Amino acid sequence: MPPKQQAIRGRSNATQEKGMARKVVEEITSPDNRQVITAVGLFVAGVAFLHSSLSEILLPP
Repeated sequence: MPPKQQAIRGRSNATQEKGMARKVVEEITSPDNRQVITAVGLFVAGVAFLHSSLSEILLPP
């Protein structure tokens, strides 16, 4: 005889993930984290520039 199925009360997985994603976005856009996000963004932009072909501008003739 199969076990009886019980209804699980609470949030579904989709609702929990939506709440988690919203929490992450709020933490990233928080004024407390502004300096960290700016520093990471500038680092990423610098690495992308140095990895691109435009970095040849920095080489001497």
